Amino acid sequence: MLMHEKLIEIEEKYQALEKRMQEPEVYSDPALYAQLAREQKEIQPVVETYRRYEKARRDMDGARELLGDPEFKEIAQEEFEHAQAEMSGIEDEMRILLLPRDPNDSKNVIIEIRGGAGGEEAALFAYNLYRMYTMYAESKRWKSEIANLNETELGGIKEVSFIIEGDGAYSRFKFESGVHRVQRVPETEASGRIHTSTVTVAVLPEVEEVDFQINPNDLQVDTFRSSGAGGQHVNKTDSAIRITHLPTGTVVECQDERSQHKNRERAMKILASRLYEEERRRQTEQVAAERKSQVGTGDRSERIRTYNYPQGRVTDHRIGLTLYKIEQILNGALDEVIDALVMADQADKLKATEM
Repeated sequence: MLMHEKLIEIEEKYQALEKRMQEPEVYSDPALYAQLAREQKEIQPVVETYRRYEKARRDMDGARELLGDPEFKEIAQEEFEHAQAEMSGIEDEMRILLLPRDPNDSKNVIIEIRGGAGGEEAALFAYNLYRMYTMYAESKRWKSEIANLNETELGGIKEVSFIIEGDGAYSRFKFESGVHRVQRVPETEASGRIHTSTVTVAVLPEVEEVDFQINPNDLQVDTFRSSGAGGQHVNKTDSAIRITHLPTGTVVECQDERSQHKNRERAMKILASRLYEEERRRQTEQVAAERKSQVGTGDRSERIRTYNYPQGRVTDHRIGLTLYKIEQILNGALDEVIDALVMADQADKLKATEM
């Protein structure tokens, strides 16, 4: 009954937003109209599902009335059972839709990849992961832009920061934070021994200035020349930016653009996102200790996945998922893995609401 009341309340809010967006003073104000449109879009899936549920309920009530008529009893019974089963399925959908929503899910995402244990082999795998994420973004028609890139002479990546812009990007990438382990035979290994290397991935929601404000007096901004692999200068101007947040010691570099202004803008976005994420982590630390999520979305020290080349295997350790599709996954076919993580996260949240 409580769920039904909540659904009625959400539908009323949806209708109120619809009505307000038709008012002249609202659609003549682009910022306000966009804000209301975002609010409406967020609750639209719930409203549409609730309306499907109500239609199935009316169909079931209509079929129930015909059950007493011998001429229509058989057809009515079939329609009644079909509507009943449909309502049951939609109820499950609605429970998931009504779970507490991560307010960052619709945001763009900043991904930072760093080679860990394994030297050059880790750097080469860091490049593989960067390629995997950008190919996945491309499959979703999302835009990706490098903010900072530190390459090795053999084509690996010591570290890379990049932004993926797209509606719901954070909701799909947020489970990628953690340590990714690779097991393979390096090309330089004459004896054919399998090496194990690690790469660390951090995933941050891109935050707006209204979400998180930084005091300019807390910043030290330095400029320097961008450099490529092996320290070769890629341009002759001091366009690269290094911003240090003095209270926390957080340092962000951005050097992929020739424009100092553009590099500064991107560096500020990344800095704000890092500080926002750190603050959010602090605030939720106590709750996380009391009710640790099985899936997890932020612990950079947690080993989350193994990519085993000899066996063609990818294993996500958080949910015990193993797929023998390493080539497809590294070519950006991540949906099967991400969908499984989303479902596991929803199951955990449903379990928590029942406790």
